[in-house]
Amino acid sequence: QLRLVESGGGLVQAGGSLRLSCAASGRMFSMYGLGWFRQAPGKDREFVGAVSRSGGSAYYADSVKGRFTMSRDNAKNTVYLQMHSLEPEDTAVYYCAARFTLTDGVPNQFDDWGQGTQVTVSS
Repeated sequence: QLRLVESGGGLVQAGGSLRLSCAASGRMFSMYGLGWFRQAPGKDREFVGAVSRSGGSAYYADSVKGRFTMSRDNAKNTVYLQMHSLEPEDTAVYYCAARFTLTDGVPNQFDDWGQGTQVTVSS
């Protein structure tokens, strides 16, 4: 099990950029697929993106494809979400998630969750 702590959220103008970080504590970080999700006020939590254990494979929601990029640094037990061309519709609490995987595939379910970091995009 991993303990996940997100950081890097804040207030940004539309068209701007932010990089979120998710630091993990626990064993065998490199054996976990990782994901980012977000939840806007009054809406369900939605998938943003996910990356495999090695970082070699990643999938993104259509709404962020081409604007957001995930990366991970297994030496630092950290996963990142680089966000460009932010829109007011990206305003949400962003959550990091993890799942232990036996293969280097991208997980579609997650077991460990962080507490979230707020991203607010002003128009």
